[in-house]
Amino acid sequence: MMNPGLQYPIFGPEIQCPHCRQTIPALTLTDTYLCTRHGAFEANPKTEELVHLQSGRHWRRWNNEWYRQHTHPDGIRFEIHEALDKLYTQGYRATKVIIARRYQELMSGYLERSSPWRSGQPESGSARLYGLPVEFGPDPTDDPSWDVINFDLDKEPGVPVRYPYFRLFE
Repeated sequence: MMNPGLQYPIFGPEIQCPHCRQTIPALTLTDTYLCTRHGAFEANPKTEELVHLQSGRHWRRWNNEWYRQHTHPDGIRFEIHEALDKLYTQGYRATKVIIARRYQELMSGYLERSSPWRSGQPESGSARLYGLPVEFGPDPTDDPSWDVINFDLDKEPGVPVRYPYFRLFE
């Protein structure tokens, strides 16, 4: 008799679609999940990634939540922008953006920098995104979640004084 666990891809008999979050089934004896709205996702047991076959986008899971693995700065900038909008609608304002260290090189040309001679601060401490200070997360060997998650926002109650997040792709 065959082990039932071997009939399904590595994430089990069903997962949440990374796009629409509806429950989608695995196709037995394959490494594929099929969403009726978004098509096929292939699970890679070696990398533990989920790949959307139509777009080639890669996703990884942490605490049962899917995180897209970005290859272009606009993707992560858009995702951060959406999170800032969500905070705003919940009555919070972001005070800092912490981006996964693996995106440091990818994002370096897209961060706002104030001139050190104007601000009196070293350039390394002046990186900003949407008007917010940016830091890069800890090493994934110290905190494994940062090998999967893309960013985190420090927040506090209240609305932004100037809502700076409208400048999405300036």
